[in-house]
Amino acid sequence: MTTGYVYHEVYGWHDTGTNAGLFGSDPLAGIQPYQHFENAETKRRMHELIVVSGLIDHLTRIAPRHATEDELLRIHTPEHIARIKSESQLPKGGDAGDGISPFGKGGYEIAALAAGGVIEAVDAVVEGRVTNAYALVRPPGHHAISSMGMGFCIFSNLAIAAAHAIAARGVERIAILDWDVHHGNGTQSAFYGNPNVLTISIHQDNVFPPGSGALNERGEGAGVGYALNVPLPPGTGDGGYLSAMDEVVTPAITSFRPDLILVASGFDASAMDPLSRQMVTSAGYRSMTTRLMDVAAATCDGRIAMSHEGGYSPAYVPFCGLAVVETLAGVTTVPDPFLPIVGGFAGHELQPHQSTVINEAAGFVKDIHG
Repeated sequence: MTTGYVYHEVYGWHDTGTNAGLFGSDPLAGIQPYQHFENAETKRRMHELIVVSGLIDHLTRIAPRHATEDELLRIHTPEHIARIKSESQLPKGGDAGDGISPFGKGGYEIAALAAGGVIEAVDAVVEGRVTNAYALVRPPGHHAISSMGMGFCIFSNLAIAAAHAIAARGVERIAILDWDVHHGNGTQSAFYGNPNVLTISIHQDNVFPPGSGALNERGEGAGVGYALNVPLPPGTGDGGYLSAMDEVVTPAITSFRPDLILVASGFDASAMDPLSRQMVTSAGYRSMTTRLMDVAAATCDGRIAMSHEGGYSPAYVPFCGLAVVETLAGVTTVPDPFLPIVGGFAGHELQPHQSTVINEAAGFVKDIHG
């Protein structure tokens, strides 16, 4: 088993400015300059932990490249691409589209490198150069829709890579799992009418985007039944997430029988994240990855490619990410020093109100066919 790994230092140069969390600094409004929630630290520190722990020695490095305009156009409108490219040349850059997703000068090139990095990870898996792969890219992508970026995302990295796999590599059936704490609305919208792409999103109920990711969002036209959402209540810990994997994700993928599994891998459902209220630990992420690898082995010869999304705790994201990449590679390195604390939080066991949501989502699995 070989695990590919994509990272480039310029991902850390994606500039989200001196925004105070979400909003630009404004002394007249009382907003003091600080830093945007989506800054480089979580991903830079995750990469450095992968190196310092020695895990990097067990990974196959994959060099990213810039996605071409034609590749971006498989998902995005020409107007969106042109606007990002134009604003990218401005001295202070621009915004992805929703007013809270800034990027600095040269942001187009970095965003294209992120999308291209995920494409390269997918190509390596499809071509059999690696068994699975993890693309530690920035900016993230799963909120970007065809006509605009949003939620810190500029281009829909994973959707672009999936469309590439279908158009250029002949992959017929793709299952996309999104375990970022926010609904994977952009990825879902890209394939909402496509029965050959199964999208599954496990997220905190109605946390972002507002009003997105409900149980009744199930696809349209020929794609009805092939969008599956599990909107978990706030406070869900390892038990609830593993139940969702066992009751929804594994049977759905087993029924679908994909040629390839892609994962939008965010770590903002972790117990220390400032932008959510979930309680997943590194041990939870490790177990989720193990379950996913088991179903991948049974359905698509283990072919998994993951694209990094959110996660905003610089202290804890590196250990959650390390657990996932270690599991993909079949290696263990350094232990998670936070686990005795966050693993001891009350409420990690599956709760009745969480089970209600999971059971309702599980009822839709019968409509998924290979």
